Amino acid sequence: MSCHSGSAGGEELKRLVSERKKLPVGIQSFEKLIESNAIYVDKTEYIYRLSHEITPIFLSRPRRFGKSLLLSTLRAYWEGKKELFKGLAIEQLEADDPEAWKSYPVFYFDLNGQDHSKLSALDDALAAHLKQWEQEYIGTGSNDPLPIRFNNLLKKAHEKTGQRCVVLVDG
Repeated sequence: MSCHSGSAGGEELKRLVSERKKLPVGIQSFEKLIESNAIYVDKTEYIYRLSHEITPIFLSRPRRFGKSLLLSTLRAYWEGKKELFKGLAIEQLEADDPEAWKSYPVFYFDLNGQDHSKLSALDDALAAHLKQWEQEYIGTGSNDPLPIRFNNLLKKAHEKTGQRCVVLVDG
């Protein structure tokens, strides 16, 4: 018996090694996970189900249970980033739906890694998010109380895009 180690075999081994997916250690962004060719356990069927619910949904899980990645995936889905979902379950589930893959205004509050034990710190974090979105959808900020600002923002985003707004809170 002989063992051939020609360049063709070596090239095939290199190809297989290069195609091997990485473990997504520390990756909480769906977009980064997909673009880095990391391992992803496809849960997009559940996203399809969630997206067809009418009522608001509250998800509560212990730390390190993938909430941030799930919310990042929901964000990409509602922003209409179809190219990220190629080959995943939701691509087939949405295949015959002409309403699928629309882009919605998504308001993603990332409150992770911040101390919100004082109400003023939470208010400051929320105000910073609102200021950014007010620039995008209204063109100017406001000094109104946060609930009024947020309500106005949602109305303006709906008027500007014609789409319902999606609010995601990660914290």
